[in-house]
Amino acid sequence: MPAKNPFNKFLKSLTIDGEEYKYYDISQLGCNYDRLPYSIRVLLESAVRNCDNFQIKEQDVENILNWEANRSYEGAIEIPFKPSRVILQDFTGVPAVVDFAAMRDAVKTLGGNPNKINPICPVDLVIDHSIQVDFARSPDALRKNEDMEFERNRERFTFLKWGAKAFDNMLIIPPGSGIIHQVNLEYLARVVFTDKDTSILYPDTVVGTDSHTTMINGLGILGWGVGGIESEAVMLGQSISMLLPQVVGYRLYGKMNEYVTSTDLVLTITKNLRQLGVVGKFVEFYGPGVTALSIADRATIANMCPEYGATVGFFPVDSNSIAYLRQTNRSEKQIKIIEEYLKATKQLRNYSSELPEPVFSQNVGLDLATVVSSVSGPKRPNDRVSVSNMKEDFLNCLTNKIGFKGFGIPQTQLNTVAKFMYDGRQYQLRHGSVIIAAITSCTNTSNPSVMLGAGLLAKNAIAAGLSVLPYIKTSLSPGSGIVTYYLRESGVIPPLEQLGFNIVGYGCMTCIGNSGGIDENIVCAIEENDLICCGVLSGNRNFEGRIHPNTRANYLASPLLVIAYAIAGRVDIDFQTEPLGEKKDGSPIFLRDIWPTRKEIQAVEQQYVIPAMFKEVYEKIESGSPKWQQLKAPIGQLYPWSKLSTYIKKPPYFDGMTKDVTAARPLVDARVLLMLGDSVTTDHISPAGSIGRTSPAARYLAQRGLTPKEFNSYGSRRGNDDVMARGTFANIRLVNKFLNKAGPRTLYLPTNEEMDIFDCAQRYKANETPILIIAGKDYGSGSSRDWAAKGPFLLGVKAVIAESFERIHRSNLVGMGIIPLQFLPGQGAETIGLTGKELFTVNLPFDIEYGQHIKVNTDSGKEFEVILRFDSEEDLLFYRHGGILNYMIRKMLN
Repeated sequence: MPAKNPFNKFLKSLTIDGEEYKYYDISQLGCNYDRLPYSIRVLLESAVRNCDNFQIKEQDVENILNWEANRSYEGAIEIPFKPSRVILQDFTGVPAVVDFAAMRDAVKTLGGNPNKINPICPVDLVIDHSIQVDFARSPDALRKNEDMEFERNRERFTFLKWGAKAFDNMLIIPPGSGIIHQVNLEYLARVVFTDKDTSILYPDTVVGTDSHTTMINGLGILGWGVGGIESEAVMLGQSISMLLPQVVGYRLYGKMNEYVTSTDLVLTITKNLRQLGVVGKFVEFYGPGVTALSIADRATIANMCPEYGATVGFFPVDSNSIAYLRQTNRSEKQIKIIEEYLKATKQLRNYSSELPEPVFSQNVGLDLATVVSSVSGPKRPNDRVSVSNMKEDFLNCLTNKIGFKGFGIPQTQLNTVAKFMYDGRQYQLRHGSVIIAAITSCTNTSNPSVMLGAGLLAKNAIAAGLSVLPYIKTSLSPGSGIVTYYLRESGVIPPLEQLGFNIVGYGCMTCIGNSGGIDENIVCAIEENDLICCGVLSGNRNFEGRIHPNTRANYLASPLLVIAYAIAGRVDIDFQTEPLGEKKDGSPIFLRDIWPTRKEIQAVEQQYVIPAMFKEVYEKIESGSPKWQQLKAPIGQLYPWSKLSTYIKKPPYFDGMTKDVTAARPLVDARVLLMLGDSVTTDHISPAGSIGRTSPAARYLAQRGLTPKEFNSYGSRRGNDDVMARGTFANIRLVNKFLNKAGPRTLYLPTNEEMDIFDCAQRYKANETPILIIAGKDYGSGSSRDWAAKGPFLLGVKAVIAESFERIHRSNLVGMGIIPLQFLPGQGAETIGLTGKELFTVNLPFDIEYGQHIKVNTDSGKEFEVILRFDSEEDLLFYRHGGILNYMIRKMLN
C-alpha cells in the first residue's frame, strides 16, 4: 500500500468475482460527504489517495471535504489535483513530444540521466487534427484526403512513432481512427482505474491538451483541457494546482419536443451559462431531465463547456452510463468493477433515490420544453439564434456596426450580386450565400441521434427531389468508424452522398479550420464584391478567420440543419414560410415536410447502434492503416534532430540553461508590441489554419525550398519553433488598435514604421527592448493552445496586461515565464488613458507574492496598479525557474 499516506486507515477491501481489490472509502471521511457535489467527490478521492504531505497535504483534503463551508471563499483556497491520465491530439501532441525530446537532451547536457524524462501517468495521443478537406463531393474523397495527409505529414507521423517507442506509458492512436474526444468516449475511457501494483480502485480522471476534453464529463469522468505545457508537467508526475471551484447546479426538467435536437439544447445552454457567468466554475447537471438524455446527448453538452466558459460540465455516472458502457462493448468484468466501486464510495448517481440533493454554490435550471431549433453565430458559439429568427438576425448583422454581431455593410451594398463560373455554368453569390456546409466535429458526430437524423433528412430530401448547388463545399467527417458503420447499415449513406455529403476523412477537419480550399472563381467573386458569405457546420467553434478566410459569417448548427441550409444555399431563409424547392406538380416543399421526428430517429438508432460494431471497429484501431504500419521510425532514447526539417526542430527553450534559478527583475522601458481589444482568442494569437502566402512563415518556408502547395498548416508545423514564432499573431482577422485595418501587422514605435509583427518583434529583440501586449477582456479565450504562449515567448514578450484572462491561457503564459497582469476591476487601457505608445516600467518586486498588486509607470507620467495574476505558490515557483519545463528539468536533476 502507498507509504506514508495518513489516510491508509480508510483503505477497504472489495471482492468482485473472487478477486480482491482495495479502495479508499471517502464516504467515511465525515458527515459533510453526502452533501458534496459529485464532481467535488472526485477531487476529494484524488487528494486522499495521493496524500503524501508533500505535494498533497492533509489540509488539502480537509479543504475539499469542507467544500460547503469553503465555497464562499471564491478564488481563495488553492488545492492540488493529480489526474489519472493525460490525453493529447497531434497538433498539441507533437510539440509535447518535441519538448520531452528536448528535455532529455537538456538533462543530458546538465549531467543527468535523460531516461528519467518519461511519462509517469498514462498518456494517449490520438492523431486526428492533420487531415484536411482537400477533396470533397466525390466517392474517392476519403482516399485522396488520407493520401494527402500522409504526404504532408509523413515526417510528423514518423516522429510520433519514434516517441511511442522511445517513451514509456504512451499510446498512439494512428491517423484515420477518429476524433480524439469521440475515441476517448467510445474506447479509451476507463471510468474506474485499477492500479496494477496495488489493486487499488480509483476514478478515471483526465486532462487533455484540447479544451474540448470536457466532452468526457458526459460519461461521468472528470476531465478538462489544460495547456500543453501544464499537461507535460502532469505527465512527469506533477499535480495540477487549482482553486477550489464553485459548483453551479444546473437542473434539467421537462421534455424536449419531437423536432428539436441535442445540438439545439447545447446551444441554448451555452448562451444561458455564458450570460450567467461560469468562468472558472464547475457546472454539474442534475434533475429529472438528465435521465432522458443519452450519454451521447450529455457528451454533446459537456463538449461545449469551453464555449460557456466553465471548467467542467459534469454528469455523474448513473444507470444510463452503465448501459452505454455495455453498448460500447466494454467488458462485463470492468462494468462490474465500475458499479461496485462507485456504489461503495457513493459516487454512483441514483436519480430515483430519496437521498437529499447535493448542495451547490448556485442553482439554475432549464425547462427542456422551451428549447427551440437553433444555430449560433455569426462569429461566436454563444450567440444563439432561433432558426425562426435567423433571416431577420442575419440581415441585422449585415448592417450592424462591425463587431460580434455586425459586419458594417452599407445599405447601398446590401443587394450586391456576384456572378461566377463553376464547372462550365454560371452561378450567383449574395450576402448570406452558403459556400461551406460541413457535418464535422465530435460535438455532434459522437451522437447517433443527430447523425442518423441527418441521414434520414437526406433520404427524405432526395425522395422529394431536392439537391445542393454543386459549388457549395459539402463534407462529412465522422468522429469514428462507428459512425460510418451505423450510417452504412441503416442505408442513409447513398442519399447523403447524393446531396454531396461524402465521407472526406476521420478527424476534426472543418471545425478546426482544415476546410481546405474553395474554387478560385468563388474566392474572386467574394473578395471583389466584399460579400459576407457563410459556412454552416456542426462544430463547436466559429471564431472569425477560423473556418475559412472567405466565410466571414459562420454558424454552428445540428447536422440536420447543416443539410437544410446547404439545400437552401443561403442562411437568410425563413424555413416556416419559404420552401426549399418544389415538387413535380409545382407544390412547395418545406423543411417541415422532410424533417424526421425524434421517434423515427430513435427507432433506427436502437436497431443499428449495437455493441458488435464497437467490437469490430475498435479491436484493430491501434494497428492503424497499411501506410501507418509501413512507416519506419528512428530507434533510440534521444531523437536524431535533422537541421533540414521544416516540421520537427529542437526548440531553443533550454539553450543556455543552468542548474541555478534566477531572480525576478523589473521590466524597464518596455514597448507595446500590440494594442488589442476584447475576446482575442488563441486562434488570433496562434492560428492553426493555412499559412498565408505573403506571411513571415511563408517567406521562411520558401527560403527552405518549399512551394505554397507544401506549406501545410500552422497546426501541422507546431514541432518547428521557427515557423510558429513567425506565425504568432498571424491571423488575418486580428485587430491591432495601432492600425486602422485588420491583419497581422503592427507599428515599430520608435520610428512609427508599419511592418509584420514578427519582424517588429525581431527588431525590438535586436535592440534588447522588452515588449508587452495590452488587451481587453477574455484574452486568450478559445482552444487550449500552448503555442499561444510559446509563440509570444519566442517573440520576446515579457508580460501581458489585460482586463481578464481565459483560465487555460493564463496558466500557459505562466508556464512559459510570461507575466500575466490584470487591470483593476472597471479599469482598462481606455479608462486609464493609455495609447500604447508609451514606455512602460513594471515594478516587479524581488520577493513577489501571488495575487499582489504592483505599480506600472509610463514615460508620460501615468501610474496605475495591476493585479499580478500568479494565482498560486506553484505559479511563482514556475516563474522563478523561467517556466514550468525548466522547473521540471531541475527537479529531475535533483
